[in-house]
Amino acid sequence: MTEQEKMKQGYIWEDDEENMALQAHAKGLIRKFNALPPEDMKGREALLKDIFGEVGENVWIVPPLTAAVGKYVSIGDGTYSNMNLTLIDDWKITIGKNVLIGPNVTISTTGHPIHPDHRGDGMYSFPVVIGDNVWLGANTIVLPGVTIGENSVIGAGSVVTKDIPANVVAFGSPCKVYREINERDAEYYFKDRRFDEQPK
Repeated sequence: MTEQEKMKQGYIWEDDEENMALQAHAKGLIRKFNALPPEDMKGREALLKDIFGEVGENVWIVPPLTAAVGKYVSIGDGTYSNMNLTLIDDWKITIGKNVLIGPNVTISTTGHPIHPDHRGDGMYSFPVVIGDNVWLGANTIVLPGVTIGENSVIGAGSVVTKDIPANVVAFGSPCKVYREINERDAEYYFKDRRFDEQPK
């Protein structure tokens, strides 16, 4: 069994020539992406389709971007990521449609055994799924094997260690559900600021 096969089946795996080649290819494309001038929007859009496995329409990522492999990532239509997105994408990261990703967010599929006797054995990787319409606040970290349900908001600075259901506001380290998204959220956009009081 190859190291890639071990990784894809949830076993401990180690870097090998195949994985290093995948990383080298991705890093070359990402270096080009990060070096493009700000006005070259078409060039950046084209490179995203080369870097990632699947990219929907109207996807925008503000450089700099960091990723390990690229081809295991899929991103849905209308998703926006602010600067310094880091993807530890040794295995699948699925990002849905209309996802908002704040600055300095890390999404990681890979970790290491806790016990020091086994930490040198290699690493493990489990898929991460970010549902449609999720908002990941600035400096959020999403760890291996996590699924975040559609429409949910993850507060800034959170460390998401376990699944988060749909339609909730969650935050903290470790991230925990604070409340459900409710009718008040349809009336107020920030504290006591109402949508219906916007200037025409």
